[in-house]
Amino acid sequence: MARKKIVAGNWKMNKSPSEAVALVNELKPLVANQEVDVVFCVPSIDIIPALEAAKGSNIEIGAQNLYFEESGAYTGEISATMLTDVGVKYVVIGHSERREYFAETDETVNKKVLKAIEHGITPIVCCGETLTQREQGITIDLIRQQIKIAYQNVSADQAKTTVIAYEPIWAIGTGKTATSDQAQEVCAAIRTCIREVYGAAVADEIRIQYGGSVNDSNAAELFAKGDIDGGLVGGASLKADFGKIVNYK
Repeated sequence: MARKKIVAGNWKMNKSPSEAVALVNELKPLVANQEVDVVFCVPSIDIIPALEAAKGSNIEIGAQNLYFEESGAYTGEISATMLTDVGVKYVVIGHSERREYFAETDETVNKKVLKAIEHGITPIVCCGETLTQREQGITIDLIRQQIKIAYQNVSADQAKTTVIAYEPIWAIGTGKTATSDQAQEVCAAIRTCIREVYGAAVADEIRIQYGGSVNDSNAAELFAKGDIDGGLVGGASLKADFGKIVNYK
């Protein structure tokens, strides 16, 4: 079964609401590719204006985080209900920056994945290793642990609708990119892990992205690999070059 590629831009903490509208309008004609799912994961304050700007286009607007409780005394957090109320369809969960700076753990990633699925939001579940961990030879072991915990209590039917993003931490924002073979090796190992847990049908359907200094010059080579179903793109999603990544063909 041919999996539809998904290219998501992670804007991180960039762009004010007015700047977000301008960027969406600039990118709309450049990413108009019906063969690829296109998602912009924007800061919370940009979600509503970005949704308005993206109306009528093929762009879906996603969030960069959510909290795993429905509501309550959680100052500064945003709930799944808030996101679905305005039409958000995707959410990034467990990005390495959330883990490093904001105490995200495999266990909280799991809670957030379950909450997103409960509310019909597609989680983009992030995993990845540091340079030290890669040099220690534990990349595959670590990734398998991250995936297995993230997907605890997620059913097979639910799992196949999710997206996994493999982002080697040493390649995020550094200009370093995993070679296409390195990226393929880990993405294939992730698919093997999903196959062991859920069976071949789910493993064949689930989409696995690569992220980590993806740009218009390496996207085609990366996306041509058998187990890489698109990209989670950081810095390059904030400029016109993102259109070239989406139209990597």
